[in-house]
Amino acid sequence: MSTKIKFDRHSIKFRLWMYFIGIGVGILLLVWFLQIFFLNNYYEHMKTTEVNRVASSIYHAYARGDAGLTEAIQDLSISNDFYVMMESGGKVLLFMPEAESLVPVYQYKDQIPKLRGMLQEAPAKTTAVSFKINTGLEKYNTLAYATYLSRTKNQEVFLYIFSPLYPVTSTVEILKDQLFYVTIITLCVTFLLAVYFADRISKPLKGITQTARKMGKGNYNVKFEANSYSEINNLAKTLNVTAYELGQADNRQKDLVANVSHDLKTPLTMIRSYAEMIRDLSGDNPQKRNAHLAVIIDESDRMSRLVSDMATITAMQTKKMKLHKTPTDLSSTAASILASYEILQEREGYDFIFNAPKEAFVYADEDKIKQVIANLTGNAVKYCGEDKVILVTIRKIGKVFRLEVSDHGPGIKPEELPHVWDRYYKTSTNYVRETTGTGLGLSIVKEILTLHGANYGVESKVGKGSTFWFELDVLRKEREKTPKEKKS
Repeated sequence: MSTKIKFDRHSIKFRLWMYFIGIGVGILLLVWFLQIFFLNNYYEHMKTTEVNRVASSIYHAYARGDAGLTEAIQDLSISNDFYVMMESGGKVLLFMPEAESLVPVYQYKDQIPKLRGMLQEAPAKTTAVSFKINTGLEKYNTLAYATYLSRTKNQEVFLYIFSPLYPVTSTVEILKDQLFYVTIITLCVTFLLAVYFADRISKPLKGITQTARKMGKGNYNVKFEANSYSEINNLAKTLNVTAYELGQADNRQKDLVANVSHDLKTPLTMIRSYAEMIRDLSGDNPQKRNAHLAVIIDESDRMSRLVSDMATITAMQTKKMKLHKTPTDLSSTAASILASYEILQEREGYDFIFNAPKEAFVYADEDKIKQVIANLTGNAVKYCGEDKVILVTIRKIGKVFRLEVSDHGPGIKPEELPHVWDRYYKTSTNYVRETTGTGLGLSIVKEILTLHGANYGVESKVGKGSTFWFELDVLRKEREKTPKEKKS
């Protein structure tokens, strides 16, 4: 049973084959065209150019009156296979090489009247004329050329040059034979190069494709390898980074599901347990029933906050949440948040110290900034020290207002500081106050501040406390106030 080989005409390998072979064939056709069809015209053009150059050399030597003009003309005629003649008033002044040494078929003297007539009848700006003489032999012509060496009223001196145009048929046949072998060799080399480079380029891409299929099936531990060209190596590096990020995202998703499942399991268990207690035990006891119902309500609120926080983070990370920025007084915003903690100050002895200027206007989403301050303050309450002191400070630093929330709690270890903004991350520090947080507070703070383009961070020393801070640009009008206006 034979296996059918699939041939993809759109593959890189096939396209490279075609490109290489096309370039090779194109070059060969160009060479054939130039050598076979243009050779004769090119040869005549070169002969004409050479005749013009020799005529110019003789003209300048004659004008200078060089003593060795005859010897120079003889050297030029022999070296270039020309026949040079000088004539004036119907009298031949010079004929090089000597006329007796020429084959009788070259009756150049018979062409002198025609050349002289053409030159004299030519327009005034024309300094030279030429034509081809048919010698009677097959494909064997001669180029006849005439120009003035001197032209005065009393005397005209003419220069005639005759250059044999040898047939190039034999040369063309030789070139055809040579080009045939060159064509065969070139096509073979082109095909081999096409196969080599096509395989060299397509092989790493095939490997990357196979690895990408594995990644598509959920295996993010794959490694894309490519020791090839820079573009392919960069592609492999980019895909390796993509695989790593997808793996991290997959792990975060699994962790999120696990953490949410854990966080939901506890309140659900509590709700079920207390509901059963009400049914079986405290249904007829108003005091116990109300206590149990309070627990159910608290756990329901906890579940609601968890779902709400998760929805908030998802909306922020998917860019679906838009900020509604308005001029916002950071001082009054922070004061309104701290007012909600007065019950802790009265009942549990917490001390909230607030230091801020009278006004601190920034351009921000007021509701989102309230959420940030509330989360940071709640975090400080949860981790504050035995003195139960929480400091909230707002101060202007250059072109920004900086808000800091500090406590005198146990602090955070240096190695844990980069992770405090992660979802569900819990430090090794023990809570001073038992709370029912969702574990998403600082993650929400991070997302909101990132959306605002704000700088933020945390500073902490073990045993001395922590300070969470963020900075927002001063509102432009605030910046433009003069010193006198600020004082007033």
